[in-house]
Amino acid sequence: MSTSSSIPTLGHYPLLDRVSVPADMKNLSIEQLTTLAEELRSETINAVSTTGGHLGASLGVVELTVALHAVFNTPDDRVIWDVGHQAYPHKILTGRREQIRTLRQPGGLSGFTRRSESPYDPFGAAHSSTSISAGLGMAVAHHLYAEDHPSYRERNVISVIGDGSISAGMAYEAMNNAGAMGGKGAERLIVILNDNEMSIAPPVGAMSNYLSRLMTSRRFLTLRDMAGKLAKRLPSRIERTAKRAEEYARGMITGGTLFEELGFYYIGPVDGHDMNQLVPILRNLRDAEDKGPVLLHVITEKGRGYKPAESAGDKYHAVARFDVETGKQQKAPAGPPTYTDVFSRELLHRANQDDKVVAITAAMPSGTGLDRMAQQHPDRYFDVGIAEQHAVTFAAGIASEGMRPFCAIYSTFLQRAYDQVMHDVALQNLPVRFAVDRAGLVGADGATHAGSFDLNYLCCLPNMTVMAPSDELELLHMTATAWAHDSGPIALRYPRGAGLGLSLPEEGEILEIGKGRIVRASEGEGVAILALGPRLHEALKAAETLEKHGIAVTVADARFAKPVDEALIEQLARQHKVFITIEDGAPGGFSTQVVQHLANTGLLDQVRFRPMALPDTWIDHNTPAAQYEEAGLTAHHIADLALKALDGKAEA
Repeated sequence: MSTSSSIPTLGHYPLLDRVSVPADMKNLSIEQLTTLAEELRSETINAVSTTGGHLGASLGVVELTVALHAVFNTPDDRVIWDVGHQAYPHKILTGRREQIRTLRQPGGLSGFTRRSESPYDPFGAAHSSTSISAGLGMAVAHHLYAEDHPSYRERNVISVIGDGSISAGMAYEAMNNAGAMGGKGAERLIVILNDNEMSIAPPVGAMSNYLSRLMTSRRFLTLRDMAGKLAKRLPSRIERTAKRAEEYARGMITGGTLFEELGFYYIGPVDGHDMNQLVPILRNLRDAEDKGPVLLHVITEKGRGYKPAESAGDKYHAVARFDVETGKQQKAPAGPPTYTDVFSRELLHRANQDDKVVAITAAMPSGTGLDRMAQQHPDRYFDVGIAEQHAVTFAAGIASEGMRPFCAIYSTFLQRAYDQVMHDVALQNLPVRFAVDRAGLVGADGATHAGSFDLNYLCCLPNMTVMAPSDELELLHMTATAWAHDSGPIALRYPRGAGLGLSLPEEGEILEIGKGRIVRASEGEGVAILALGPRLHEALKAAETLEKHGIAVTVADARFAKPVDEALIEQLARQHKVFITIEDGAPGGFSTQVVQHLANTGLLDQVRFRPMALPDTWIDHNTPAAQYEEAGLTAHHIADLALKALDGKAEA
């Protein structure tokens, strides 16, 4: 039992205080587990009120979390949470209660599951829909170990996947593979579908709960196995008929026919907040032998047990710090519109003028700013769910018929659809407009959500045009440019957060493709800085510092990562001793386009070229400012690099 003073609620929750690790729950009764769940919910609310984070999903799985850890032998039995933002209660129960108020804070706990953080986190999950594939892989590995070592106990592997996450094709690919695997290891795989939207399930009632318990009991599974063996002795036509009869009989009652067709034994729906149902069913599944892959369908309520969350439209999916009593969140002072807001405004303006404009998102309508499009032009707005691959090819199909699709997807999630971007869009030169939100470093979500790689994976594709605005005014222009660009695919990538507060015209200007601009000119032969994206303003600060050292500095805004402005690059290289590029992406993105041209023209031999990009490391969650300081992409880093390149002795 912990006595740490770092737990401000110590002494408030008698049962929770007794639980340091899941093994401490093994002798608790169902009534005690129910009480423990109530205490765990209160502790989760209290903790997230001080840190902010993904509250609603975590509140919905409190009882399920308690039941899983009470029944299964974790961490030997593996529990994978998909997506990891529903794992806050799991972290509290697995030895991290003392650190839970460091959640998403610098140096603190990750907002997602993380292998390096705890042995109770067997798989890092921050992008959705990976848990069944990973769980199946773990189950197969344990099976292979057991075949080689008879004394080895095969582990249960439980993949908890949300109803949103199961919309992705990868989840069905994994289930299809598991269902067809036979005796190669899928027997110990349990998939728990956490359904908190009632999008699949019929109402949960006493009869459904009773049937679910019955169908997981040893007696029923043994009887079913006997019937299966008997059926195999019948002529094949009769065997198939008997199997169909059983599947459809249960399917009519439980709604499980789809999952049965994929080879899973379906159970549910079950009330995910009723410990009297969860614990016996999980025990039955734990103790069953050779049951084959199972899908347990539980119904939960997002935001459960906290009135402000229950009454909120998004069930408090993601919250800032808040007052526990009132639920009132601490809002940041009003400031300039966000980049997302500016993109949304210009897109809506163009959609009002042009009925060929179509907007597509993958389960992020408000995050990408397309909720306004949904309200005003619902017939031209499509949320395809967590299915980025489909979103991109869907957009390609729309573009192939002469429409103007905008596919708005976070940089980190567009990675999931890279083959579709290459094969279905770029190779066919289809004019899909990619609005790549959350480019660069993103703060508290950390490395899993950083938009570090889009410049690399987009700039290498033939036919692709890539833009990066330095501020919100430039984003307005680039959104207009994307709208007008019908000759091939085009991407505009922009950061999370607010702009600079610049005055915006009623509509954006259409930019000349592949042309940058000089924003600070000098007449000396000192340093040229060519910036792509918002780091331009750090470059301007660096120029002021260097000027104090008597060094002439020219600063240019590249605007386009591809095609680059060759004339501008040649001008900067010929007129300056040092040529620096800076970008908020991984090495090998924009700078590669520049150095390739310098090498081809021979100018690389004449100028001291220094590229600046994100380091080749994962940058952990922190404030964006601290992340860019760690990355070495701030004004004093730029100035220091310039001085060293000029053989200057002083540091900026």
